[in-house]
Amino acid sequence: MTGSLFIVTAPSGAGKTSLVRSLLEMDKLVSLSISYTTRAMRPGEEDGEDYHFVSEERFLQMLEEGDFLESAEVHGARYGTSQTLVESVLAEGRDLVLEIDWQGAAQVRSLYPSAVGIFVLPPSLEELARRLHNRAQDSAEVIARRLAAARDEISHVGEFDYVIINDRFETAIHDLLAIIRAQRLRGEKQLRQHQELLRNFIV
Repeated sequence: MTGSLFIVTAPSGAGKTSLVRSLLEMDKLVSLSISYTTRAMRPGEEDGEDYHFVSEERFLQMLEEGDFLESAEVHGARYGTSQTLVESVLAEGRDLVLEIDWQGAAQVRSLYPSAVGIFVLPPSLEELARRLHNRAQDSAEVIARRLAAARDEISHVGEFDYVIINDRFETAIHDLLAIIRAQRLRGEKQLRQHQELLRNFIV
């Protein structure tokens, strides 16, 4: 049985990473694809756990060799998803989450049309600005760029299957869990997974 591929996208500061981390803690059947990036490591991050941090030269080499399922340049840094990792996890029947931007989401869905797209929205631009300032990870200039980019990113929300408004975190994480569970319960997946059970019902 092939696993399901989930794409989680949001403007920076909407709470995407926190939601995905909670999802992984609450649902052990889901794995996270660790992206490659050229951006600098932030305080508290670990190489190989949050991202694979690589140089610009190494990233471009991997891109040229066709190692990425998708790649994009966001806020001056490059990001990419390993195609080999995605294929191996799905072939093992495990569900996989890609935490990527809308550009990457479009690339992935052109190759995996069955991928489930989930867009996380902040309750307002004012709240988004407050969250970006409060996390104290970026300079005022970077925050201004992120807010300017947010409007364009949010304009692509209609390209996704599900939309979660992250106003109250507890509600948002339960919404995300519900989407994952609903995908597993789809008829075609259940029929493939429980063929023996169904044969017992059919005379």
